[in-house]
Amino acid sequence: MPLEHRHALSILHHDPLDTPEHPTEELLTAQGRLGRVHSIEWGSMVDGPGLRCAIFLSGCLLRCQYCHNPDTWAPRNGRLVEVEEVIDRLRPYLRMMSLGHGGVTLSGGEPLYQDRFAFEIFKACRGLGLHTALDTSGYLGDRASEEDLDLVDLVLLDLKSGDPDLYQRLTLKPLEPTLRFARRLAARNHPVWIRFVLVPGLTDPVDNLEALANHVAAWPNVERLEVLPFHQMGQYKYEAMGIPYPLANHPEATADQVRQVVEWLRSRGVPAV
Repeated sequence: MPLEHRHALSILHHDPLDTPEHPTEELLTAQGRLGRVHSIEWGSMVDGPGLRCAIFLSGCLLRCQYCHNPDTWAPRNGRLVEVEEVIDRLRPYLRMMSLGHGGVTLSGGEPLYQDRFAFEIFKACRGLGLHTALDTSGYLGDRASEEDLDLVDLVLLDLKSGDPDLYQRLTLKPLEPTLRFARRLAARNHPVWIRFVLVPGLTDPVDNLEALANHVAAWPNVERLEVLPFHQMGQYKYEAMGIPYPLANHPEATADQVRQVVEWLRSRGVPAV
């Protein structure tokens, strides 16, 4: 019986709601057994190595100017599902992910907004022998314990800017929590791919790229830095949601601009791609 129906029946019969027979939504969420999934993308090749299943969780505290998934910001803007259902939906694709040398990536939103749910999913994925990747801004990295991080094979760390002032303007949040998380990952030699969005005229000033390169140089565990071109594919979501889009009509990054930044970063010793 669906959780919502069980919950309704338990109220009708005045049963205690925090027993194993009648767990509440709050209890299941606290245990990490229940969470909100915005969407699932099958066969992704841009969310970590190989052919992957990307699971987008709901909830995010950042408000990045170029975010193309503003519909994932609200914590309750997604379907309420249990970990077991997520895993059941993965099972038909196990062979695909194995042959494609892929795995499961948790993204969002910000997956660490639902940290208990995220790591319970990873624990179950590990039980299936799947490679796990966490796509995160790092802003909520303090929520992840060392034991939690042991369940993550790869961290895709979204570094919006190397400059603290620009980072604050881009996201409305400070950079330091992300840097603190990055330092933790470096101290444990945890595999990391940095992701940096190139927004022409916004994130490409030389001083920002210098700051970015200096940060990455201090983290020997970084295997690569992906320069991702800014695009306008998410603009329609802002219009549908009735909220202003800060970068409406802003020029997209061209392939040549991406190439130039990649070459510049490589000249500074950064493993950019």
